[in-house]
Amino acid sequence: QVQLVESGGGLVQPGGSLRLSCAASGRIFSINAMGWYRQAPGKERELVATITSDGSTNYADSVKGRFTISRDNANNTVHLQMNSLKPEDTAVYYCNADLRKFSFTRSSTYWGQGTQVTVSS
Repeated sequence: QVQLVESGGGLVQPGGSLRLSCAASGRIFSINAMGWYRQAPGKERELVATITSDGSTNYADSVKGRFTISRDNANNTVHLQMNSLKPEDTAVYYCNADLRKFSFTRSSTYWGQGTQVTVSS
């Protein structure tokens, strides 16, 4: 069994910062890419940022220059530092990981339960 558990969400004022963390646990052989997605009410889930095992990153245009994704391969964790937050960043943020449970299996994508981020004065 594999679990992804997010933490760090909450309420913050516009212009503020939050740091999200996601820890993957369970039967894991290797993790390829990890990422953060978000879903606002009435909207589809969208990509925020991804990071590969060798540290290559990709960001949505809407968060470039404000958000930074990082990962700790030794502890199977991924972080999202969010600065200069705007009301439009309000959403449930989901962590995901593309991983292999065994050396002889293909990779699959796993999702966390999500953490709420609300940006409001």
